[in-house]
Amino acid sequence: MLSFLLLSFPLGYCEEQPAREAEQKFAGEFSAFGVKVPVENYYFVKGAIGIFGNKWGAPAQTSEELEEQIWEQLLLSYESFRREINVEQKEFEDELEKMLNSEKVTFKWRDDKKAYSDWIKERAGEPVELFENQLRHMMQLQKLRQQVMDGIKPEVREEEAYQEFLNEWNTLSVELAQFDKIEEAEGFYKKVKNKVKLWERETKKNPKLFRRPGFVAAEFLMEMWKFPRDEIYKMLKQDIGDIYPPIPIYGGKYGVLKILEKRLAEESRFPELRKSYYSQIEMKKKYEGLQDWIKKLKDEAKIKVFIVRGETKKD
Repeated sequence: MLSFLLLSFPLGYCEEQPAREAEQKFAGEFSAFGVKVPVENYYFVKGAIGIFGNKWGAPAQTSEELEEQIWEQLLLSYESFRREINVEQKEFEDELEKMLNSEKVTFKWRDDKKAYSDWIKERAGEPVELFENQLRHMMQLQKLRQQVMDGIKPEVREEEAYQEFLNEWNTLSVELAQFDKIEEAEGFYKKVKNKVKLWERETKKNPKLFRRPGFVAAEFLMEMWKFPRDEIYKMLKQDIGDIYPPIPIYGGKYGVLKILEKRLAEESRFPELRKSYYSQIEMKKKYEGLQDWIKKLKDEAKIKVFIVRGETKKD
């Protein structure tokens, strides 16, 4: 069984002697690969996420989501090792320089080691070497992700690029009344259908029921508010002031909508913008391909966790 060990450069892997393995505390293992993960590595990655955040997605909202992020990073670090992906010193220094510049520090980190060390202690509460290794770790994972994405060569069809153009240029403003149950939404729609003045009275009587996402692109309504695309394009054919029947929206809720404003895409502009939309669709497909690859890697690795929120499981 291989043991995935923390070295001076962030995470490394080597073969453990049986006697040492018996003494080692492990956070888990990638059982399909014959690799055990020491507790030290688990806390190293947990600390890195605490300092640098989740650079490739939304921050964890629950302890379960944080654990998922930790184990994904541990697995990707092992995959980086297998692929011999390293961060060169110049790459590291350039990234560190960029980070320090963004923080608007007044010292030169190469010349004033004390100021640099004090800044890290204040920002991260840890020694310079650990902080730098965690930064290298994050950079190593980014290089792996980029390598995987570079290997994905998706096909982009004309209709996909054109639809993306429409999604960005068709713009809509609505006011919506949101409900937890479809029956409530349908009842409200029947009450206010074709009765704009009644809708206005309801907004004054119960303002907390209503929301206005703003005058935004169809894509924003699809991605952030989870409006179904087909429903949005039906709304774009409605007249200003029309009240639209219930649709499913974010969080499992339902919305009844009033059309406030709309602006249709100028389809004649697509030819001049075609190349940029091909690039957008290609990048989206590459990112989706990366997510599929990570999921497949997780499934293949057969991760077994011996530690739960920092506490080793007991038999």
